[in-house]
Amino acid sequence: MSASNWPSSPLDAAQRAFTLLVQPPTHVGFDGRGFDGLPDEILPVDQLRDLLLWPATSVEVRDAVWRELVVRARRDGPAWVVAAVGVAMPGLRRVAGMLAAGWRGDTDDLDSELITGFVARLKTIDLDEPRICGRLIDAGLRAARKARDADSDAQLIHAEATGPIAPIHPWDHPDLVLARAVAAGVIDAEEANLIAATRLEGTTVAQVADKLGIAPSTASAWRLRAERRLAEAIAVGDLAFVPLRPRRSRPGDATQQRVAATQQRILSAQQRVGAADATQQRRAVGSLLGRAAAAGVVLATQHQALVGKTSDREAAGVGAPGIEARPA
Repeated sequence: MSASNWPSSPLDAAQRAFTLLVQPPTHVGFDGRGFDGLPDEILPVDQLRDLLLWPATSVEVRDAVWRELVVRARRDGPAWVVAAVGVAMPGLRRVAGMLAAGWRGDTDDLDSELITGFVARLKTIDLDEPRICGRLIDAGLRAARKARDADSDAQLIHAEATGPIAPIHPWDHPDLVLARAVAAGVIDAEEANLIAATRLEGTTVAQVADKLGIAPSTASAWRLRAERRLAEAIAVGDLAFVPLRPRRSRPGDATQQRVAATQQRILSAQQRVGAADATQQRRAVGSLLGRAAAAGVVLATQHQALVGKTSDREAAGVGAPGIEARPA
């Protein structure tokens, strides 16, 4: 294939490379044996991608497959890096569309940063945590948004006025941090309830433990492990862009009432944010993570997801289920 026929768009070029890679005869095939829900045979990687997109394929199977893809990309060289990008292409294109909304610059630059961030994260992502493909795409998204915001800042006309600028609503109230952590699978709803009750609502660990019927030491250890995962996720940026949108309810869905209660809690959190000042929120987030001295840094990290362009803020709407008022 001549250079003149090669796509100029980074995403199109990556897709073309993937298409050529999987053309028979190819040495790149995925062994589906041992993976529940996959055929017991060597699968072409494009067929594997289609299987992962099926609604019937469970989240556990998707994560198991992605663990293997990341291992192969790290161990077996560039062909498997191309394969990983190709399998994730539907998600990458969806994110690229979000980035391009309202953007008047060159989208090829954003697409290039998106792929670069995705590939770089392949080398460091923790395979013991869930939502592997989503976190890889999130890493690419953060890299592209950073490049886009840097380009926007270079074009701004700055006023002479100096002084602090209030963050654009909704800034990150601790309830919203917890909601995004639940949506990303970093902590579960019960762990979020435990943290919210004991860190934000004045309930003691002993009181929560009594309601749960467990020892206070067990509840304390449970909370500590959850907070460690939460702090790590914030530090590496895994919560920097997690849309909080209400899930579509299905007829007869038993979770509808819990979703409604969650949305009400998120609405209440936003109303409290409007009445709280930034100093109080920094202390709340620092208390939540047990790192009062670093609260400003943590909160600044979280601001990045919500104070970008208008289209970003709309894409990062709130409403994800998972947080209730009290531990069950």
